[in-house]
Amino acid sequence: MDLMTHCTHFLLPTIPLDDNKPTLTYALVVLNQKLPTFTPLLWKHAKLRLCADGGANRVFDEMPDLLPNQDPILVRNRYKPDVIKGDMDSIRTEVQDFYSNLGTKIVDESHDQDTTDLHKCVALIEDVTPNLEKANLCILVAGALGGRFDHEIGNINVLCRFSNTRIVLLSEDCLIQLLPRSHRHEINILSSVEGPHCGLIPIGIPSASTTTTGLQWDLDNTEMKFGGLISTSNIVREARITVRSDSDLLWTISIRK
Repeated sequence: MDLMTHCTHFLLPTIPLDDNKPTLTYALVVLNQKLPTFTPLLWKHAKLRLCADGGANRVFDEMPDLLPNQDPILVRNRYKPDVIKGDMDSIRTEVQDFYSNLGTKIVDESHDQDTTDLHKCVALIEDVTPNLEKANLCILVAGALGGRFDHEIGNINVLCRFSNTRIVLLSEDCLIQLLPRSHRHEINILSSVEGPHCGLIPIGIPSASTTTTGLQWDLDNTEMKFGGLISTSNIVREARITVRSDSDLLWTISIRK
């Protein structure tokens, strides 16, 4: 079973280089929820930036508030998404016109009501990413948590539908990502920006066997399922966490203020 490594380098001002590991290529999707205060940092690290429908309103309205010492007009011109995509039922007309005039590509998929706006954006990112680069692609999703519960569940479902793609759901308080059962996992903890609270939750099917190291309450060939034991309110104990499971798991960890 191959090893998959994870680290929240994208929460650091500068992403360190590691000659022994390939560098991840980041893409950013902004959803229609309050922007995390670290959104400008995610924007800087991303090579491709998309707004999912009303996420464009958030960038237009809130990005100047996150950079209060800068001219709002200059901020709006600088933080221009490459693409706005979705069913276009939330974006304000003046916001769409503003970014369109700056050269943002507008993709109206109002004909597709069977997938979420996040799904549409992830599909676009996959389409434009060469196959040889997909293994090192990581999609960051700002504003993915908070607000309506059905929206949150829809976002988590996107993790499952694109289980071969690294996708990280982010809010001001925490992150969620999928740990596919096809790999064993090593999570390198950056204690300056994340933790200590964390959790592992089976998704799709129950886990008959999950084993971890590095947590306050490690799992040892442990069964997890809804209606039984799931590992919530756990604590990171070591700088390196290992996880192996016979089912897909959601990994979540708190983000430090």
